[in-house]
Amino acid sequence: MAWLSNLFNFLGLSLLRLFAFLPYTITVYVGYSLGWLAAHIPNSRARVVKTNLRLCFPHLKESEIDTLALEHWKLFGRSVIERSRVWLGTSDQILSFVELDSRVPLGDRKPRILVNPHFVGLEGGFMALSALAMKNGWPRGAGLYQKMKNPFFNQKMVEWRDRFGAKSIERQSKLRDLIRETRDGNFVVIAPDIDLGPRDSIFVPFFNIPTSTVTSVSRLAKLSGAEVCLMTTLLNQDKTGYICTIDEPLDNFPSEDPEADTARLNQCIEKLVRQRPAEYYWVHKRFKHRPPGEPSFYQ
Repeated sequence: MAWLSNLFNFLGLSLLRLFAFLPYTITVYVGYSLGWLAAHIPNSRARVVKTNLRLCFPHLKESEIDTLALEHWKLFGRSVIERSRVWLGTSDQILSFVELDSRVPLGDRKPRILVNPHFVGLEGGFMALSALAMKNGWPRGAGLYQKMKNPFFNQKMVEWRDRFGAKSIERQSKLRDLIRETRDGNFVVIAPDIDLGPRDSIFVPFFNIPTSTVTSVSRLAKLSGAEVCLMTTLLNQDKTGYICTIDEPLDNFPSEDPEADTARLNQCIEKLVRQRPAEYYWVHKRFKHRPPGEPSFYQ
């Protein structure tokens, strides 16, 4: 029924607009409350979160897994509500709660790939970078996105993410689109820590688990001559906002071995996750695909 779909789209858009302009503190606490509620309602994603945590932190007791899962859900709920401000707020609103700290010059048009792992603040980091790029006349940002099932919000999300001059590229697009953006000196932001299936992926360790991981970062860096930097958006010390950090380029990357490069990136991301475990996107089925003959972790 088209009218019902349109009604839900209207209500969803209205809620986003409401939270975009409420005081930020209210947005944060509403997000915490929704996250707490999601953690206590039996659902498939709650099982995914705990399965991931048990796999990655086998030394933790079940009570510690429960505590970590609850903290994650609260931060995840917060990040979902914060996207109202990220997607619909002004550049000043975004930069009021996302600080950018870059260890590389951002206006030099040097081919550069920013590896942006799936922490809860990643969307805010990308938008803060785009907002500052527009203000300072830097090259634009270009980021991959996964197409949403809802065509209305898929179109809206692309419009919102691109409103500061960035370019959203569908994840299934051809590699040449990314090569062009990189060679033009634009910021190419890639989040490779997601299981996209066997295509262009290999199994390399992540938390000592063979994990299906795309090799696109290594291949793109090789083809475009780009340097590769980690870009992480994490909560600041008092958790009132985020700091998006762009690190110095990885040494000797890419190498002649895409598999070694991909494994190295996984280890870099794992190190960051161990420092901030509650902020990682455990709701994803990171270990969805298994090597031939191995059973699913999520049955």
